[in-house]
Amino acid sequence: MIATHIGTIRRVVCANPTYFAVRGRPQKPSDLRDHDCITFDRSASPHAWKFANGNGEILVPIRSRLTVSTAEAAIAAAVAGVGITRVMSYKMENASRAGELEIVLEAFEPTPRPVNIVYPGQRLLPLKVRAFLDWATPRLKGRLTEQLGQPDNQTITDLAVKPALRGPFSV
Repeated sequence: MIATHIGTIRRVVCANPTYFAVRGRPQKPSDLRDHDCITFDRSASPHAWKFANGNGEILVPIRSRLTVSTAEAAIAAAVAGVGITRVMSYKMENASRAGELEIVLEAFEPTPRPVNIVYPGQRLLPLKVRAFLDWATPRLKGRLTEQLGQPDNQTITDLAVKPALRGPFSV
């Protein structure tokens, strides 16, 4: 198998600026106990969120005011000012660019998750697969590099294990 590293995505804590104006901005994870949180049932725990703490992790109890079934619904509720939610960065990017959501507790975010395109390591890839890779890879890399909050110090590079093709389409 060959894995081409495309970038990373972050798990971010965010809410509407008006919510923060009324309720205050949490400065550390334990401040969440004084806030209304929006969780979704696919999240790891509707009662606690994990945060980075030095070299380890801490589990912070939260009060879930609303539990929804999708990240999109959690974002919509956060935009409406219901509370603070925690979602993957790419999911809330449009709302953030529109000024509808702001990220908090960035210093305590868990390690970003890698995004890779994985495909068979056969010597000659079918042209349809090669065409898809040639089309998708730069677009996904570009999107993740320009994505809101992508740290400047994280260089995105190809980490292909071995060349996908030999001949005129060599990688």
